[in-house]
Amino acid sequence: MLNLATAQALLEAYNCSEPPQIATPEEQMQLQQALQVVVKESDRQIFGVCADSLTDGLEGLASYLQALDQQADLQFDPLAGPVYLKFNPSTGRCYRDAYTGPHRGVLVSCQSDFEQGVNDTYGHLPLDLFSASLTAKP
Repeated sequence: MLNLATAQALLEAYNCSEPPQIATPEEQMQLQQALQVVVKESDRQIFGVCADSLTDGLEGLASYLQALDQQADLQFDPLAGPVYLKFNPSTGRCYRDAYTGPHRGVLVSCQSDFEQGVNDTYGHLPLDLFSASLTAKP
C-alpha cells in the first residue's frame, strides 16, 4: 500500500489542464490506490464531475463512490449535453447543471478537520478510473 506522501505525489500529476494518460493496468491500480489513501486520510470529500452526458457523469460518480465505500441515490431528470455534477457525501446532496467547459473527469476535494491533515483537490482524474476497461482504450 502506498504511503500518504507517495499517494499525494501521484495524484498531483493530474492537477493540471492536460492530465497524463494512464498507459498500463499497473498505473491505473496505482492511481486508484493513491486516491483511496488520501480519501482515507481525510475527514470529508466533495466530488465534481465533468462529463459528456448525464449518464456518463452518474456512472462515473457511482463507480468512484462504490470504490471509496460511499453511497448515494443519484437520480435526476434527463439533461441533454455535457454536464457538471457536484456531490457532497456528508449531506447526500448532488447538484447538476449543463457544462460548456472543455474538461472531462472527476475532481475530488479532500478536507480534514486539522490543518496538518489532507486538504487538497485532486483532478481531473479519469471518469472511468475504476472501470476495468480503462486501460483497454486506444
